Amino acid sequence: MPHNVFSVTPGQTISLAASNSSSPIQFSKKTFSWTDRVYITIYAPDFNSDPNMIDEIGVTTDDKITVSTSGHSIPYRLVETGPNTGIFSGYVTLTGDPALKGTTGVDGQGTNPTGIQSTCNPTCGPTNGFLPSEGTDGITVSFEYNRDQVVTNSAPISWNVGSVEWLQSSYPLSSQATVQITDPDMNLNPDAIDKFDTNVWSDSDSGGIKLTMTETGPNTGIFQGTVYLTTDLRSSGNRLHVTSGDTVTAEYTDTTLPLPHSPSDQLRITATTVAGTIIPPLEQVASSNGKIVDSTGKILDKVNVNQQIQIVSDVTNQEAKDQPFAYLVQVQDNNGITVSLSWITGSMVSKQTLNLGQSWLPTTAGTYTAQIFVWQSINNPNALSPPLTLQIQVR
Repeated sequence: MPHNVFSVTPGQTISLAASNSSSPIQFSKKTFSWTDRVYITIYAPDFNSDPNMIDEIGVTTDDKITVSTSGHSIPYRLVETGPNTGIFSGYVTLTGDPALKGTTGVDGQGTNPTGIQSTCNPTCGPTNGFLPSEGTDGITVSFEYNRDQVVTNSAPISWNVGSVEWLQSSYPLSSQATVQITDPDMNLNPDAIDKFDTNVWSDSDSGGIKLTMTETGPNTGIFQGTVYLTTDLRSSGNRLHVTSGDTVTAEYTDTTLPLPHSPSDQLRITATTVAGTIIPPLEQVASSNGKIVDSTGKILDKVNVNQQIQIVSDVTNQEAKDQPFAYLVQVQDNNGITVSLSWITGSMVSKQTLNLGQSWLPTTAGTYTAQIFVWQSINNPNALSPPLTLQIQVR
């Protein structure tokens, strides 16, 4: 087996197996959360005492192992991964610190990590060690061999900023919608499936519901909840009342935030989906059949100076809900200068078609361009349909 020599203190060396790290002590992650499971590996072929047996380290004064977090430490032992490997492994479970969040808990309802520490007599391990840890902390493994010769390695412990998302951008009415929250800090028990509640509401029910988020498996830190979208029933349990086209919002309040935040800080994170079929913004309203007509409704090819005309089109609400709108008509001369701008506002019920128009009185002969816009409102100029363009010859 290949060996590397690692310098530890002046005049002291240790012969250890080659690894992917500059230290013979390795961790399963670069950074851990405060309730993570920390897998530890030590490459030490010189402690492979019997090639036919599974050896241990950390059990004598010549191979002491100590695992520590801030203000806490336990003696530990690791077990060889197989006969004659010279690689020793085990894991320690971090248990957080309930005092950081106090009686409100990480979920605002009193839920906290245990913060327990193992009592070891004389050592713990290779898998039954528990160590408290803070939201900003570190874990250190110290391997003392041949008396007073020590090699160590450390990894940071840090809280994370959570995320929330819907698994689809829209859901049919009377279907199940799934929201997912990812936050390793809420994985309070790596051996169990953790749960907490979050808020979900719709445009039709701003009060919404409390949705139970359930971890997808032990130690995943990924939580999912299912919302039943209903148009007929009131909100109750995990059932949410919606109307077609509603925006449905899920909210997660993250109370375990990394530096520079303090333990008392919290961050409100939201994600949205749509109940019903999503219609692209420029297809929410159909604007068509743009034309120039006189006062009797007759279509005009040419217009006379000082002749009152109407610039009209058909406008159809494609949504399955009422749609407010602003209908604007802009007329520009052949130099691109606006000579007329007028509008009307209103609202259309689902699938309603209106024939809309605005009047204009040309005072000078020439070639003009009329543009028809349909917006959400004058103050909210989001286009509901592509603009229509008409050429007007005035003689």
